[in-house]
Amino acid sequence: MESRALKILDLIVDEYIRTGEPIGSKAVQQLLDIQVSSATIRNEMASLEQQGYLEHPHTSAGRVPTYKGLRLYIERLSGANPLSDEEKSSIDEIFHDSSNETDDVIIENAARALADLTKCAIVSTNDSNKFSVITKVEVIPTGRRMYVLLMITSAGNIKNRVCRLSFDLTEEQMNIFQQFAEENLKGVNLEDVSEEYIKGLSAALGSYVMSLSPLLKGIADLSAEMMNEKVKIEGEEHLIACPELKGTEIAAVLRQRNDFSRFLDNTFSGLSVMFGKEDDTFVISNSSMITGSFLKGGEKAGSFGVIGPLRVDYKKIIPYIEYFASKVSDLLTQDQEAVPLAIDKEAKKGE
Repeated sequence: MESRALKILDLIVDEYIRTGEPIGSKAVQQLLDIQVSSATIRNEMASLEQQGYLEHPHTSAGRVPTYKGLRLYIERLSGANPLSDEEKSSIDEIFHDSSNETDDVIIENAARALADLTKCAIVSTNDSNKFSVITKVEVIPTGRRMYVLLMITSAGNIKNRVCRLSFDLTEEQMNIFQQFAEENLKGVNLEDVSEEYIKGLSAALGSYVMSLSPLLKGIADLSAEMMNEKVKIEGEEHLIACPELKGTEIAAVLRQRNDFSRFLDNTFSGLSVMFGKEDDTFVISNSSMITGSFLKGGEKAGSFGVIGPLRVDYKKIIPYIEYFASKVSDLLTQDQEAVPLAIDKEAKKGE
């Protein structure tokens, strides 16, 4: 598309975001920063309409952008309006004490701060646990035939589960399990703790299989819980307070928040956008969701989705998404690089 047509499209989108009203050729001519006749502008607008970037809301009106036009506008904003050094420093301050935080806490804090800055709702997905390895497994007796399984990962996450057995374990059985877990589970990636892997470990227990395999089943369940993708929403109040959005549709989306993962899973790099009622996953009329993914060691670890009205200030929000995604990627990657060093130190300590 020629630069003049793009300028006209950008101007129409900017004015539509500002006013919510259709824009005619005279208004475009007055606002355009280049000298062009009204006839030329009408021709460009007609061409943009034929290509599907603009539409007439009704016969006598000016034009408004279509979803296709908004998408092109948003794609061209990526990287075009970077945050100021002052804005970046303000965001950096939010993360200044994150070196000892778990991945989950880093992502949750980022989503909360992004909601505060954009005044939109933020949906985040977090599958960073797929990078974690098991660093400790412990079984603790708590009562008659009752045991607590404790599992800690390299990301600093802790999970526990109560296991009720059909008999009490002897001290020998407890020690055998503790040693077995140290040799066969420590350092194993959560993603690798599959049903097949646990079956193999159960077989390796030999004569202890009947007494100790329920504990292995508990470890498998804990690993699965950690691996399940977490979907969280921050800043719901911004959606509810927005007069352009329907409260009943917002309530339906908040009840089925896990459905967001299907769309955010498809965000791999750069920015993606979805508009209301384009997909069964996202059914808030007159709304948009812009998503950006964050990485850990070069691999996708989750996504942020900013949900607001269709006429949200994309020029303001997109730089925030890009910077937050970059910042979280850096923090998660630093954490991943520190894990082998920590495990190595622990191994030397035990030698």
